[in-house]
Amino acid sequence: MAVYTEVTDEALETFLLGYDIGTIVAFRGIAEGVENSNYSLKTTRGDFILTLYEKRVDPAELPWFLGLMEHLAQHGLVCPQPVRGRDGSALRHLSGRHAAITTFLPGVWPRRVRPQHCGPVGKTLAALHLAGTGYQPRRGNTLGPDSWTPLLERCRDRADEVQAGLAWQLDAALETILTAWPAGLPEGHIHADMFPDNVFFLDDRLSGVIDFYFAATDLLAYDIAVCLNAWCFEPDFSFNVTKSRALLAGYQSVRRLSAAEQAALPVLCQGAAIRFLLTRLFDWLNTPPGALVTRKDPLEYLRRLRFHLSASDGAAYGL
Repeated sequence: MAVYTEVTDEALETFLLGYDIGTIVAFRGIAEGVENSNYSLKTTRGDFILTLYEKRVDPAELPWFLGLMEHLAQHGLVCPQPVRGRDGSALRHLSGRHAAITTFLPGVWPRRVRPQHCGPVGKTLAALHLAGTGYQPRRGNTLGPDSWTPLLERCRDRADEVQAGLAWQLDAALETILTAWPAGLPEGHIHADMFPDNVFFLDDRLSGVIDFYFAATDLLAYDIAVCLNAWCFEPDFSFNVTKSRALLAGYQSVRRLSAAEQAALPVLCQGAAIRFLLTRLFDWLNTPPGALVTRKDPLEYLRRLRFHLSASDGAAYGL
């Protein structure tokens, strides 16, 4: 989450007239994250999140994201629900942007990931994959493998400002990853961004998943690779196989991985690492001055990528 677009008190008051959620009690921007402008909204009827959609989000795809959240909640996943206005629409306009209000989920995200977090994360990810099977519309992954080379080209001229030789390292890694990228693995709707700050815990129990605006239809095991990158590295960038084993066991307690998915895990983790490295690199070089946003260091994912490039099979992840 982040804030790129400011919302005035007057604009917000007018906007809320289209809803039946009471009047404003408190309103503040949320600086965490990098994609959309997000605000914490408290009214006389409760707590909500207001999102203004920016940057990579195609407005034509917003009904898909909102519909997916509604579908997943109907099938048992705890996630934010779009709040419909008096006219029945969940998608509106505010301050020159498409905007939506969603329900607020109680809980806090784990600042320090422990192995006890990882099992529930894996189990919830598998439950998400199963719950999504009945949602018929498909959405291609706009940040999948086809996007990585073009994204590097957009960063190439300035990549070495971040680290000398970075563009060359990414060229070599991309060639390795794309050559080995698997085909024919099980597909479905994936979250694609299930980082610790998108997963809430309450009283040591997983209480919900947020931020579905990278969700897509893609390889289910790729979603696991995203989580292994996000949850299983220590602050010194060493890989914690205990956390990985817990996450994978939690996942497989709900949905078993095929032999082909297990074999593909190293290259899927390489792909997930380079995807976040490249988008972080782009944002690092292009975040507008003055935006209320926390930039994330792309080199953290270079360290992760090196580990995955050294992994020969699923045993490196505790399988």
